[in-house]
Amino acid sequence: MRAFLLATCLIAAPLAAQSVDRDAINRITDEATTRSQVMPIAQHLTDQIGPRLPNSPNMRRAEAWTEAKFREWGLTATKEGFDFGRGWSIERSSVRMVTPRPVQLTAIPIAWTPGTSGTLTAPVIVAPIAEESDFAEWRGKLSGKIVMVTRPGEGSEPGEAPFRRLTGEDLAKADSWREPVYDPASTDRRAKRLDFAQKLDAFLKAEGAVAMATMSYRDGKLLHGSGYLFRREVAPALPGIEIAAEDYRRLARLTKTGPAPTLEIVSDVRFDDSDTTAYNIIADLPGSDPKAGYVMAGAHFDSWVAGDGAVDNAAGTAVVMEAARILSAMRVKPKRTIRFALWNAEEQGLLGSLAYVERHIASRPEAAGGRDSGLARFYGWSERFPITKKPGYDAMTAYFNIDNGSGKIRGINAENNVAAVPVLREWFAPFGSMGATTVANRRTGSTDHYFFQSVGLQGFQFIQDPLDYGSRLHHSSADTFDHLKGPDMRQNAIILASLLLTAANADRALPRPPLPTQPVVTDPYAFPEKD
Repeated sequence: MRAFLLATCLIAAPLAAQSVDRDAINRITDEATTRSQVMPIAQHLTDQIGPRLPNSPNMRRAEAWTEAKFREWGLTATKEGFDFGRGWSIERSSVRMVTPRPVQLTAIPIAWTPGTSGTLTAPVIVAPIAEESDFAEWRGKLSGKIVMVTRPGEGSEPGEAPFRRLTGEDLAKADSWREPVYDPASTDRRAKRLDFAQKLDAFLKAEGAVAMATMSYRDGKLLHGSGYLFRREVAPALPGIEIAAEDYRRLARLTKTGPAPTLEIVSDVRFDDSDTTAYNIIADLPGSDPKAGYVMAGAHFDSWVAGDGAVDNAAGTAVVMEAARILSAMRVKPKRTIRFALWNAEEQGLLGSLAYVERHIASRPEAAGGRDSGLARFYGWSERFPITKKPGYDAMTAYFNIDNGSGKIRGINAENNVAAVPVLREWFAPFGSMGATTVANRRTGSTDHYFFQSVGLQGFQFIQDPLDYGSRLHHSSADTFDHLKGPDMRQNAIILASLLLTAANADRALPRPPLPTQPVVTDPYAFPEKD
């Protein structure tokens, strides 16, 4: 099959060929290297503003600053709001073991959990609770306790280097096709699990527990603090903290030898319900032909709170903004408008890009049973049919997303759009010496191109060197400016600006996949799994 697809692409290439303005790429490269602003942009977002949880004070600063920068560079810029939920931020926090000996623990409040209203001192109990059936085992045993709900497990040491670049073999493996799977029962099971965090909080509160503690899912004293109960109507009742894996296991061992350790927790957090609207930032470089539509690049600029949201995703944000600055500085006059989007609330289910799709591109039927907020929207939206096009559906002719850290672009995923492969190969040809050589047919998800794909538009995600993105930086307390790679990000800006200009001036838009329709269940003979 792979050989057939490759042959098809090669045969089609002469017919699909579209010119690339290499002189313009020379000018883009000069602007992006001799006058680059990509690292100062990233530094301001991380060192100056810091973590950017939706609707937090830091995110409000980021919204205002990015909108102002786009306007400073001569683009039109607007904020587009969508309903999100509460703002939340950490003023200060501290977790100490006070018995059997004093130890300052590495820990962080879990996002959108309440504070402690001063100092909370209580013993811990290890009560692994992973599903509702575990409640019965711990009923009547948790009153007055800080409940450690994660099973401790054993420590681990890395078996391979945490930092790496893609090899030729890695890139060759990326060019693969995988049959889409339609399994609505699986989606239903995931949606039901989303309620577990609320049920766990309610159970612990009813049992008289005073706080909940979880274990970091990475070793190395890394923290994350991720939480998803950001709607006021599902607000947790108990303070929640995430404890570094090494400290958590120490506490668990001490409960075995007894007596149970006592912790002292200070969680000083702030809620903001003054404006539940989150905002995407949209900026345009106008095209000369109003009927030609627009091409688009995007990255999410929200982040979690443990670090400064550098590789995830100030890096992508800075590259998108730098591409806008470069093209504006060159005073280009593209045929199609070039649109730049900074998405909000990506970490809570791609909610910002979904709001854009629903407003401008297409809609789907309402969710059954009212499950249409938070992560439930992410898990269910793309499996509701039919798709209803909006007037702006045909205007968008390409969307390029960047959200894999600061690693060098090595190519692009064609997202199962076989017809686009030969065109993308031509567009990438000037960047072979920069290491960007691969147009892979595979489909990817889990970031802001996903909902464009799900309604049949040309949404693409770049292939980037992983560096240490997945091994230790993604969502973690180590995600700071120090880990950004300037040469890689300058290369990213060159490629993104060039692709946008090429797509904006192309004689024909990139081929579009068919409009998705209700599929049949991939395996109608499968027996349902346990919820």
